[in-house]
Parts: sequence; structure tokens; C-alpha cells
Amino acid sequence: MQEELNEIEQKKVWRLIHTPKDASVVGLKWVFCNKLDKEGNVIRNKARLIVKGYCQEEGLDYEQTFIPVARLESIRIFLTYAAHKNFKVFQIDVKCDFLNGEIEETVYVEQRTVFINEKYPNHC
Repeated sequence: MQEELNEIEQKKVWRLIHTPKDASVVGLKWVFCNKLDKEGNVIRNKARLIVKGYCQEEGLDYEQTFIPVARLESIRIFLTYAAHKNFKVFQIDVKCDFLNGEIEETVYVEQRTVFINEKYPNHC
């Protein structure tokens, strides 16, 4: 969990500010999963911090969203073309990556209970 927070801080994903009185503060949630090897043995535990975006209301907290994800059809076309041209295809595991660019809306996100900044406990 600390490693995930360090990555977020290093990439300057957010900054702490005093919580405005009229702000709609969105919660956070930890998602845990295990990284497995080919035999199914746990080789690493992963923790990801996500924003509870489902708590927001369209038109109030945001106007539109866009999440760039690969469609299954695109992957099939890519693999078919690579096989036809005898290309080597490699898979990599990205440790930490943020697919979305900067957003125009201001989103206020709570601090997690265990990781509250001691200097700014009432900030978001």
C-alpha cells in the first residue's frame, strides 16, 4: 500500500488542499489482488488505490468520462496481423501507469484513514 502511495506522490497525481465547505468529497477504496506465477503460486501481493467514482453524479461532479481500454476485437486483429507477418509479440506487466490524462473538473478525494497526513488531517 505504501508503494502505491509513493507512486501516486511521485507522479503528482494529486495535492492536499483544505476541504471547501461546499465540496462533494469522493471516497477511496483499496483493491487487493495476488500476482501468480505459471504454476499458480503467489509471487507478489498487489494493492491499488481507486476512487469511488460511482458516488459522483453526472452533470454535478463531472460532464463526461473517457477510459482508454483495448477492446477484445482490437487485440484479436493485432495478434492476427502479428501472426501473419511473423512478428514477435511480447507481454509486459506495467507496475504503475495512469492511462487518463489531466481532467478539467476539480475532484475532491478523501484521505485514507491509515495514511492521513499528520500535518493536514482535515485536508482532502
